[in-house]
Amino acid sequence: MNPENQPPPGATDAASAANSVAYQSRPRQQLAAELRRLRDMAGISGRELAKRVGISQSTLSRIEAGQVVPPLPQVLDWAEAVGAQDDCRHSLRALTEAAHTPEMQDWAASLAIRPHLQDDVRAFEQDARVVRNFQPALMPGLLQTADYARRVFATFDPPYAPDALASALAARLERQQVLYDPAKRFEFLITEAALRFRPGPYRMLLAQLDRTISIETLDTVEIGVIPQDIEASTTIPHGFVIYENEDHAIASAEPIAGNLVTRGPELVDAHRRRWTALTGMALFDNDAREFLTELRDEIHRIATQ
Repeated sequence: MNPENQPPPGATDAASAANSVAYQSRPRQQLAAELRRLRDMAGISGRELAKRVGISQSTLSRIEAGQVVPPLPQVLDWAEAVGAQDDCRHSLRALTEAAHTPEMQDWAASLAIRPHLQDDVRAFEQDARVVRNFQPALMPGLLQTADYARRVFATFDPPYAPDALASALAARLERQQVLYDPAKRFEFLITEAALRFRPGPYRMLLAQLDRTISIETLDTVEIGVIPQDIEASTTIPHGFVIYENEDHAIASAEPIAGNLVTRGPELVDAHRRRWTALTGMALFDNDAREFLTELRDEIHRIATQ
């Protein structure tokens, strides 16, 4: 997932990679531009149109900037408010459906033209009011110690060059400052398998568990632990993150090939339903702290045998 100084295998054409990344967001940007054009042609202010459509002016601004993909009923209300013709409404419907299709960011292609992708994730985290993060395989990046993160990055294929690895690590650690923002809330669901995942020696895992226990005490953070022996109420093959804001939400998942970003309300709601099911399987507060402490003590005994 991470580049050498030269483009990684399968992504040797940087211009093609850039075009691929741009293409993925094209329907969303086309919809935003068309909605903005229709408002301008109708001579209606953003404040007035927001009132007619029944949304806030900030939401309207985000829609016109391509940051928020409105649901189809909202787009049709917009078309009605600006007096769009039937053919224009058909075009808006098609654009809306295309914009709701999940966007795939190809890691290899993206990393062919820049050293790391941490800034992309950071932008989502900075914009969100609530971040809900489920990880079944390894610790979430926002909770990782420097040593844990370095060893995780070192396992990527194709591998980082030393300078690129250092840059990615520094950017990941810088991202973690957002945990201390009192205006935000971070909720984590972590499986026991992820807590036990050990990309290095036992001392590294012990330090990671100590940090997790410490971070759990922050007012901005809630950590739920899903034990291995719990009866499952849902099955999720990979981790995902939901970025919630006052007027929109984004869901992100990470299959092997890249990052899949979902902005359509229906698919985001599907992720919310999975989150609710997973929450019912998790331990929280004192139970979670007790579980984490017992796991740390178990790992310590193994490490000192």
